[in-house]
This record gives sequence, C-alpha cells and structure tokens, in this order.
Amino acid sequence: MRNIGIIFCSLFPLVGLFARPNQPKNHVKQPNIVWIVCEDMSPHLGSYGEKVAKTPVLDQLAKEAVRYTQVYSTAGVCAPSRCALITGNYQTAIGGQHMRTLGFSANAKDDYPAGLKPYSAVIPAGVKCFSEYLRMAGYYCTNNAKQDYQFEAPVTAWDESSKRAHWRKRPSKSQPFFSVFNIETTHESQVWAREKQPLLVNPKDVLVPPYYPDDSVSRKTIARFLSNVMVMDQQVGEIIKQLKEDGLYEESIIFFYSDHGDGMPFVKRELSQRGLKVPLLIKSPHLPKGKVDDQLISFVDMGPTVLSLAGVKIPQKIHGQAFLGGQQAKAKRKYIYAARDRMDAEYDRVRAVSDGRFKYIRNYMPEKSYYQPIKYRLQNPLMTHMLALKAAGKLNETQLKWFRPTKSVEELFDTQNDPHEFTNLASDPAYKNKLAELRKKHLDWVKRYGDLGEMPELDMLKLWWKGEANPPKTDQTKVDIVAGKAQLSCPTPGASIGYRKNSKETWMVYTKPITINKGDSLYVMSHRIGYTPTETRLKN
Repeated sequence: MRNIGIIFCSLFPLVGLFARPNQPKNHVKQPNIVWIVCEDMSPHLGSYGEKVAKTPVLDQLAKEAVRYTQVYSTAGVCAPSRCALITGNYQTAIGGQHMRTLGFSANAKDDYPAGLKPYSAVIPAGVKCFSEYLRMAGYYCTNNAKQDYQFEAPVTAWDESSKRAHWRKRPSKSQPFFSVFNIETTHESQVWAREKQPLLVNPKDVLVPPYYPDDSVSRKTIARFLSNVMVMDQQVGEIIKQLKEDGLYEESIIFFYSDHGDGMPFVKRELSQRGLKVPLLIKSPHLPKGKVDDQLISFVDMGPTVLSLAGVKIPQKIHGQAFLGGQQAKAKRKYIYAARDRMDAEYDRVRAVSDGRFKYIRNYMPEKSYYQPIKYRLQNPLMTHMLALKAAGKLNETQLKWFRPTKSVEELFDTQNDPHEFTNLASDPAYKNKLAELRKKHLDWVKRYGDLGEMPELDMLKLWWKGEANPPKTDQTKVDIVAGKAQLSCPTPGASIGYRKNSKETWMVYTKPITINKGDSLYVMSHRIGYTPTETRLKN
C-alpha cells in the first residue's frame, strides 16, 4: 500500500464517522435544497425597501418566500462568517476567527503579519462540514464554487466543488440534492474590477450615508456597487430559470442570502448593523408566500436548519439551532453574536452581542483605531478619496468618527434610533440595565463556547501543530478485507474517510463496509480537518 500526502479543498459540519446519521422518526421525502449566496451585500433589495437598485428577480422570489428581517453574519467579513456557516459553529470557538488563514502568499509584504504563513484551521475533532452529513444521508452535494472556510475541507464534503458543479450532474434525477451557488458580482473587489462596465444606476439618485462625503466620487462608487447588485439579480434569475427548466422550482427549497454586509469602506469588516445584517429569503412549498418573519437568526443556524429540513439528525456539538423543519428549536433565538479579529495584516479583537435592537460591543484592544490601513481595501476609489480628504482636513466630524485613534472599552447602541451606531450609550445611566444584560450575555457566550481570539495566533498554531513547523499528518486508513468487504477505520480522532474504486470517480463518504472483488483497486482518503490528508491505494 502506498501512503501519499495530498491537500484537498472543500467545506461543511459533523457527526459519527462510520454510521449513517439517524433520521428523525417523522422523516418524509428528502427535499431538494438550493443556496444562492451573493457576497458583500446588505439588504439592497426592493422587498427590503431599496429604492434605487432594481431587483425584479429577487423581489418576485420574495413574494413567493418568507422574508426574514433580522439575520446576522458572525463577522463583517467573508471567511470567518463562512467558517461558521459551513460548520454551524462560532468561528472564535473553532479557530477560524482570523481573516484569512488560506489563500494568501506568505511572502506578500505588508499583506499579512510577519512570520505567519497560510494554514488550515485545526477545528475540533467533533466538527465537520455539514454537507458531509447530507451526503451520508443520500444527498448529492455541490458547491459552485467559492469555499473560503478557513480550512481545507475533506473530499467527503462535496460530490463536486468547482465552477462546473451543478445539481444536473447527479447520477440519478431521483437523488435529492443540496446545491450552493456563490455569486461574486457584488463582492468588494468588483467595485474596482467592474469599474469600466456601464452604470445601471444614476449617481445623482443614490443615497449617500453621512459617514461619506456627498460628492461625485462617493456617488459614483455607490452607483457602481448598486449596479453590481442589479447584475447579481439577473444572475439569480438564471439559476431560477434552470430550476424551472428542470421542473424543480416549485418543489425545491431555495435560500437566498448574502455572506455579510456591503463591501464598502466603514461597512465591510465592521460589527455594526451595516456590516452584519443581511437579507434572507426562503421559498419552500411548505412555507407561506410573502410572509415577513422578524425572529433573530445567526449564521450558525443555517447549517442545522438545512439538516432539519433534509430530515438528517443535527449533531449535538453544533452551536446553532434550526429555525425550520422537523428539528426546529422550541425557543426562538434571543441574541446574536459576532466577532472581529485579524484582518489581513491588522490585528484587533472586538466582540458583539445584540438582541436585535440594542448592540453591545466589547473592544479588547481599545488602544487601536477603528480604522485599519488594510492594503486590499485601498483599491476602492472611495477609500483613497476619503484618506486624501482626511489628510487635507476636509472631512466633517461625522466622517472622522471612523478615524478616531482609540476606542471605548464598552459600547452600547440603540440601532433602532441610531442606525449608524454613532451614539455610545454605555455611560448613560438610563441604559445601565441593558448594558449589564448584554455584557453578561457576552461573557456567558465566551464561557460556554470558548474564544481562541484570546490566544496569539502563532501560539495557537504551535498548540495545534504540537510545536512543529507544519501541521500533523492524518493517520493512514486501516483497511481490513473480511468476506469480500473492505472495512475502513482511521486512528486519528475526527478524521473523515472517503473512498473510490478508480481515480476518476467521485470520492464517496465511508459509512459501511465496501464490497470489493478480486482485482479491484480501492483508493482511500483519510482527513482530519487542519491536518494533512493521507491517501492509501489498495489492490485486492
């Protein structure tokens, strides 16, 4: 047998390794589930009150769906939030809190802290990508195409994860599917990457928030972003069209949401409402059309909700709770939690808790400015414009709030009456009870789940890697042939095991002994998330 170390990308949650997850007693036909995910967009849809950008496709979907109004990412930036989405766990509790851990060059000067190299978060052994559980229950799972979950996911996470991944490629039309489509058109980078594309929004019509100067640069940049929103709406229409062509639209459960708030200066990466609050539409044949739901929802709830809708048992170690399906939580969520840690080269540690109206923020590094000189963001013309105006003394008091050199240790905002979160109520005696309530909820959250942001990042790596310079290697899978069946096991706790009979097949999730005939080959991949995976080939 050969033992070959390989790294694969993928992405989702967790359960027992060798047994199919138990399904709830009232299991019904497994529904098809589609996630349509746009990037870096607050609720800029007509159904949420957007007046300038026209989003007819999503507005029609809203008429056929439930529209959720209090949905929050766990960070104001993509990779930490996607870590929480795909595992159902808070990124701060499993080591995915820093933006980012993969996809950067260790030699890029000033882009990342000195001495740091790309790494895959070593998440707890009981945590897996939730799509793996769906696959174990018979689902065909695809991701098109972005992952960005702070770790290299095992081959067991998806049937396919690529720009070509699609439900149409499943082996049988009767097989239920879970398909994710990531639309990057609204991403922060597209503000400058699509700079020469025609504007679909007149800059004169846009609403300029008070934290930006109301001038031609601000208006043009906002118009560019809103134009991208309109293009994204058209792209959603193409996916819906394909569902209808296949006769799947009416019966499928469709989620539409964004991975966090707008990709604009003083919005993206922040723990303000504008950085965390996102749209969420869910269309299902079993949900009322056009309903508005104001319950609090966190990104850690999305994975368990999909498992609940699919009739797959939710693992006990998932932090989130289902808000739909047969395993819907008995009590609705009362608080959402969010975190900010390293952003590229810049360290900070901020935590937030909200009851939907009042937002508590704890700044663990109050000596640092709110603004961080993040190199990537300097490509946005509005960012460089604001810095030039600041240097020239031309920003007003409101626009300078972002550039305050230090922060208060505690902040409390009434987001209903102060939507931009400019008035800190933490020292106001009238709000002392609310401050105490949310402070306690924050401390209880840290105590319950832990917070790896307390530990210096390089120390965290040393702990994970047991003092070595590189991550540990997943143990080789043990293969026992008994009566023509291959029984697989891996000594590494928490490792997922995938297998296939030739190098061109899709990796399958191992759940029970595999029939293997004389002359058959068997390829086996064992992978503990955060460790280097190990491949074994057996010739019977």
